[in-house]
Amino acid sequence: MSLLNFAHTDVVTATPNITVAQVAKLMSKKHVGSVVIVRGTKPVGIITDRDITVRVVSQGKDPQMMAARQVMTRDLVTLSEDLGLFEVLEIMKNKAIRRFPVVDSEGNLSGLFTLDDILYLLGVEMSAVARIIEQESPGIQS
Repeated sequence: MSLLNFAHTDVVTATPNITVAQVAKLMSKKHVGSVVIVRGTKPVGIITDRDITVRVVSQGKDPQMMAARQVMTRDLVTLSEDLGLFEVLEIMKNKAIRRFPVVDSEGNLSGLFTLDDILYLLGVEMSAVARIIEQESPGIQS
């Protein structure tokens, strides 16, 4: 099963020249906590709401005057869309990163996979296990 079965494919993106203020407005409008910065279809950075808080606001910098390229995390760790879920879990654990752009074999952005996606999948699986246990154990009721 492809990682794209679990990743968000409606990724919010912007170009490196957009202002940080515009990125923040985009986050607010789209109800997201991160924006992937792209050149064409290739991810070159990511900006999170935390990045804006720590790298701009807390430093007293003007988000109207700063470009996304000045704030974005540049050393992106991307995930290939053909990775399996257990491989992804290992990468997440080793890199201690919460959000990963997913790319196709040519490096084009195809999705975004987050720690929240893992937590959601675990919740769904645990719910399915609980239903099985309830069905097999007449004394257990929810």
